[in-house]
Amino acid sequence: MRIGYFLSSEEYTPAELLAQARGAERAGFEALWISDHYHPWVDAQGQSPFVWSTIGALSQVCALPVTTAVTCPTVRIHPAVIAQAAATSAVLHQGRFVLGVGSGEALNEHILGDVWPQTDVRLEMLAEAVEVMRELWQGGFVNHHGRHYTVEHARLYTLPEQPVPVHVSGFGPKAVDLAARIGDGYVSTMPDGDLVRRFRDNGGGDKPCQAGFKAAYAESEEAGMRIAYEKWPNAGVPGELSQVLPSPRHFEQAAQLVRPEMMKESFVCGDSADAHLAMIGRYAEAGFDEVYVANTGPNWPGLFDLYQREVLPRLR
Repeated sequence: MRIGYFLSSEEYTPAELLAQARGAERAGFEALWISDHYHPWVDAQGQSPFVWSTIGALSQVCALPVTTAVTCPTVRIHPAVIAQAAATSAVLHQGRFVLGVGSGEALNEHILGDVWPQTDVRLEMLAEAVEVMRELWQGGFVNHHGRHYTVEHARLYTLPEQPVPVHVSGFGPKAVDLAARIGDGYVSTMPDGDLVRRFRDNGGGDKPCQAGFKAAYAESEEAGMRIAYEKWPNAGVPGELSQVLPSPRHFEQAAQLVRPEMMKESFVCGDSADAHLAMIGRYAEAGFDEVYVANTGPNWPGLFDLYQREVLPRLR
């Protein structure tokens, strides 16, 4: 299993993200995830740099493979533009770039005043967007007149040697089936073996399955829980709210129903190597090939030290 580090664009400045990437490489992590947001989930997170600028800068500070986890190529940014951004990123990273895509959240995608579609329409848009991007990555001029997107006389001149791999996220049956049908890999955040099996059985086969989880490194589990609750109370917001709430203040309102102790359900809190190994084991048992850990709060150097000293050696 490949163990990577998850860069949280919602919480850290561009300079901090670059410092974390360098630290992750030194600590022995094998790859990077990076989130793509226009807004943070809640104001306490406090950041949201343009991910494509950060990805370009990452290519100059470390040699780890990078996956977007995930970007939405359907509403806020046209897929023809995402295709160009991904192609350039793959060139900068010398082929070590994967475009992770998903159907998005209103939090980021509503900003231009577009209607936020129902789930089935969003998945239909995602499938067409991936089709458009793959056609552009073949080189040559592209004309596309589809149900959701139009492309006229467009050609990408800066292309990697191989088309960019596309990994598709999915948290429900329809999205997982779409990932199996069109994806070069699968992305999730839940250690759910049923979804992995559904992906593999419905066409995904032995394609890579990636997942990620969050940690709050601190001197104790209780201290980590408090950091997680301060920065990511939205992690306890249930159901489809994460896809439909339009702004950080709405997430803050919903998070009033979240209790601090609920953070322990989705975060590894504290400084226990055994707790991290247990969480990674859940994803391994579910069938994932790659697992990425994100730190929340200011103590990410401590998490890197923990992984370098105890977690990664015991896994290997």
